Amino acid sequence: MSIINTLQILAATLGSSGETINVPDQAANVTLVNIMNGVYYIAGAVAVIVIIIAALRYVTSAGNANSITAAKNQLTYSIVGLVIVILAFAITNWVAGRF
Repeated sequence: MSIINTLQILAATLGSSGETINVPDQAANVTLVNIMNGVYYIAGAVAVIVIIIAALRYVTSAGNANSITAAKNQLTYSIVGLVIVILAFAITNWVAGRF
């Protein structure tokens, strides 16, 4: 008998006496984490592509100050975005591992 089944039986027993207990649905948690991980992978891939595009813009700027500034800003923002995606991935998996 699994822990989830035991908790469901306990919840049904206590629920009949008027008390309510919420039992977390493990399958829903796993599905949610899988969906979020997929979104993180897509966001990370997009960030890497934008980094490559920004680097190409920087290399092909031909000394134009405006193009260099725009490419540097794009590169900076895409790196910050990638770091945020990595941190979100780590925090989400850490929190999901606690349940």
